[in-house]
Amino acid sequence: MKIVLLLFLNTLFTLAQIDYPKNCFRLPLDIPMQLSGNFGELRPNHFHAGFDFKTNQHEGLNVYAAADGYVSRIKISNSGYGKAIYITHQNGYTTVYGHLQKAFGVIQEKIISIQYTEKSYEVEAFFKPNELLVKQGDVIAISGNTGGSEGPHLHFEVRENKTEKIVNPLFFGLDLKDTKPPIISSLMVYPIDKNSVVKQSQRPVAVNLSLQNDGTYLAEKVLANGKIGFGISTLDFDDVSYNQNGTYKTLISSNGKPIFSYEFDKMVFEEARYVNAFIDYERYKKLHQRVQKLFMKNPYNWSNIKENVNNGILDIIPNFNGIQKIEVSDFFENKTIISIPVSYSPLLALVPEIPKTTKYFIKAKTDANFEKDNFAAYFPAGTFYEDFYMNFAVKNDTLQLHDDTVPAHSNFTVTITDEKSTEAERKKMFIASIYGTKLNFNYTKIEGSAFSCKSKTLGQFKLVKDTIGPKVIISKSIENKWITDQKSIIIKISDDLSGIKTYNGYINDKWVLFEYESKLNRLTHVFDDNLLLEGHNNLKLIVVDNVGNSTIFETQFNRSQKK
Repeated sequence: MKIVLLLFLNTLFTLAQIDYPKNCFRLPLDIPMQLSGNFGELRPNHFHAGFDFKTNQHEGLNVYAAADGYVSRIKISNSGYGKAIYITHQNGYTTVYGHLQKAFGVIQEKIISIQYTEKSYEVEAFFKPNELLVKQGDVIAISGNTGGSEGPHLHFEVRENKTEKIVNPLFFGLDLKDTKPPIISSLMVYPIDKNSVVKQSQRPVAVNLSLQNDGTYLAEKVLANGKIGFGISTLDFDDVSYNQNGTYKTLISSNGKPIFSYEFDKMVFEEARYVNAFIDYERYKKLHQRVQKLFMKNPYNWSNIKENVNNGILDIIPNFNGIQKIEVSDFFENKTIISIPVSYSPLLALVPEIPKTTKYFIKAKTDANFEKDNFAAYFPAGTFYEDFYMNFAVKNDTLQLHDDTVPAHSNFTVTITDEKSTEAERKKMFIASIYGTKLNFNYTKIEGSAFSCKSKTLGQFKLVKDTIGPKVIISKSIENKWITDQKSIIIKISDDLSGIKTYNGYINDKWVLFEYESKLNRLTHVFDDNLLLEGHNNLKLIVVDNVGNSTIFETQFNRSQKK
């Protein structure tokens, strides 16, 4: 009965895949499609939510509407997707275009209008179906490198209108040649609990692989006892992009029966951070190697898991003798297969693992609150994926909250009390995270003598005072110069401690738009002759950091109105 039910569900799933409309979207660029990132690829703290189209390492390419529709949302941000446009289509989907240099035509005019109305570079606006209509193939923007982008490219997504789930763009018939099977670079076996042993070790063990004549791999025999799980390092290449990309589907079976699988067909935004539970996070932080765990030590609600029997964990008891098979596939069903013989062995660990314990024990499903001296940390239930002993210590006015090899799924709160400083001094203070010699700002609430902040990263925290305003440097002086032919000005802004919070520019006492590229510490203003006077003009820029220190930059320039 179970087999019939599984076949029925698999059939329904296959039919659901066929329902995606094919060839309804054109490519958003007019160059051949090459990817620098694909759907579901593993990224720091998230699964990649779309395609990253290469733009020949340049900005300035035309970006086209993938289908008829209307601009439903525009978001301009210093981080994330930078300048992004969302187009809603009648077929039930919305396409997203991110890291743009600028929008085009009436869309750009609308953005500028909103920015001047709100007197802010960062804006977000939503539109009705009859406001900003576009046709398939209309130029909607110019490609760029804004926001969190690390190089020129176009980020592209397809989302369901009703659920806002992100869908793998390959379902819509985008042409990508891929005849290459995924590559598996390593296989790991994990003892799950203190009673588990793999190859006489209680630590994760790497397993050797041998290539067979039929193209599959055979792992060396795994001798174990107790509960174990498997993990792999894997990646994929297509035929044209020459980039390492993520795989589409992985299935592990035990003696022919599926026990665990995941598939990157759709994704839910709220689940993106589960990537830190999915990978061996400690190994990633220490060795920069992402091992994908084919089991869940503690279950988590990631909807991309398709098969799940006993959370993918095997219990190797006396007389256990079987073959585990791992199949890794790309979207085009190119596969790489590993067969893993596993047998019970009564041998104990050569060096028994002695767990490091402290008096601060975290139970992942329970609230925890630890205090020492003037420091406290509160962890709501569900902050962490697994139970562990935390290193919680205070030394030299610094709180040590374990280290960043343990991932947090959601925010915890750090509180520091300071009775020594005056009220005026406290206004210039914040809780900083310490990374080597670098101090990172955390948004900090102050209530009397208590400072508190939220964080998702364990490590060191301390109170820091910032009394120095931001630095403001104009790239090319315009002081009292005639700059009639100059199209724009660039000003570098930076802050050595708490960071930039706001920036406002004025010409002749009227607010003007400065575009901010935070990763370049750069403000850019493009001159608009309608906002300038004939002859003498005054420019003022006010930059404020996160604790209220401000710097005012002023200069004058001359301009002739072009005729």
